[in-house]
Amino acid sequence: MVETRHLFLLRHAKSSWDEPSIDDHDRPLAPRGRRAAARIADYVTKRAIRPDLILCSSAMRAQQTLERIAPSLGREAEIHIERSLYGATEDRLLERLHALPDEADSVMLIGHNPGVQDLALLLAREGPLRTTLEDKFPTAGLATLAFGRLAWKDLDAESGELVDFAVPRRLG
Repeated sequence: MVETRHLFLLRHAKSSWDEPSIDDHDRPLAPRGRRAAARIADYVTKRAIRPDLILCSSAMRAQQTLERIAPSLGREAEIHIERSLYGATEDRLLERLHALPDEADSVMLIGHNPGVQDLALLLAREGPLRTTLEDKFPTAGLATLAFGRLAWKDLDAESGELVDFAVPRRLG
């Protein structure tokens, strides 16, 4: 059994609204989003974040965010691109986490608001970082939750500790 399970919740980077005719699912990253993803990639490298498994929304902006941070993850993680994560509520995201294999000690989920923020707020116990996250979970924000030895299927309200919350504009 693991010492501590980690869940990394990454909201996709800022998307472009330049082409109003493009379906929401197919919107690419904006230049600002590409820069923010680069900052988060540097942060991931410095923090040695190495998920065993990555769950990513099938939306173009989520996949492009993943493409920009993947080289910083330092190893080949198993990656699942899942349509069901696009626009998913916190309940649906939690249901997906409950189905994770116990062999995965750390998981990164790349998705969308409000689902990602609502999931983080549901899982995190009270604390100073949680208050910051309540205010805003900006695009390309990365929340890290620790769950001790808890099995994925047992994740529940306030079962984790929000141990880090990185926001690109504060990273440089």
